Amino acid sequence: MNAELARNICRYRKEKGFTQEDLAKKLGITFQAVSKWETAQALPDSSLLPRLSQELGISIDKLFGYASHDKAVTIYEEEYKLPDYYWGLEPAKICLKVLELLPPSRPLKLLDIGCGEGKDSVFFARNGYDVTAFDISNAGIEKTQRLAEKAGVHLKVFKSDLLDYRLSGKFDILYSSGVLHYIKPSLRQEIFSNYKQFTNPGGLHVFNVFVKKPFIAPAPKKEPASCQWISGELFTYYHDWLIQECSEVIFDCNSSGIPHKHAMNKIIAQKL
Repeated sequence: MNAELARNICRYRKEKGFTQEDLAKKLGITFQAVSKWETAQALPDSSLLPRLSQELGISIDKLFGYASHDKAVTIYEEEYKLPDYYWGLEPAKICLKVLELLPPSRPLKLLDIGCGEGKDSVFFARNGYDVTAFDISNAGIEKTQRLAEKAGVHLKVFKSDLLDYRLSGKFDILYSSGVLHYIKPSLRQEIFSNYKQFTNPGGLHVFNVFVKKPFIAPAPKKEPASCQWISGELFTYYHDWLIQECSEVIFDCNSSGIPHKHAMNKIIAQKL
């Protein structure tokens, strides 16, 4: 609990652009007190929690890591409620690269970050990986569970917000497709540092992210929570890892029923 609270105070303070001194002045306390909160050496007095949450622009529940999402938080929530699978059932081609580079000849733990309706998670589980997956969509989680049951495989799936979730246990493979554009620029360094820290030696990160190009029109389906990435930005987080593959592709998409194009950066990096 202390560690989660400390991490959240630091994260949301930085997201607001406050220094420790700035936050301390707003609360009428010393910056040393804020420093102790953020290093889990002390807890804020309960009388300060309403003011602290107000200054950070979040609820007290979210400050303690208990935020819930009772309303739709993704534009795909309604599509995921339909019987058909919005993204289909065929796994992404990049999944095959994982099998090639790090086959499950021994027990390997894989995390699918933003699993959607679960087609890639279930594919990995069917091929022998120990799969954990999360998504922010209730409907997506339910479809992932149903798909796993139908395939006769077990995987651990839970609900979480990409912006709030941090790893605390080691994985061999971190995988995410079509999700990382939801990470705010102010959180990218922290999130990728966490992902790298909790990856076992020899492990893989297999990620892609949409990038903005001036010659490609915006997608017809607006995503208010999406944040812009630029070409090559994803690669900079892996300068100290072995880059197995990095590429940029432009591809056709018809997910909204209106033909359009996307530009995407893809990286497969290995921790040595």
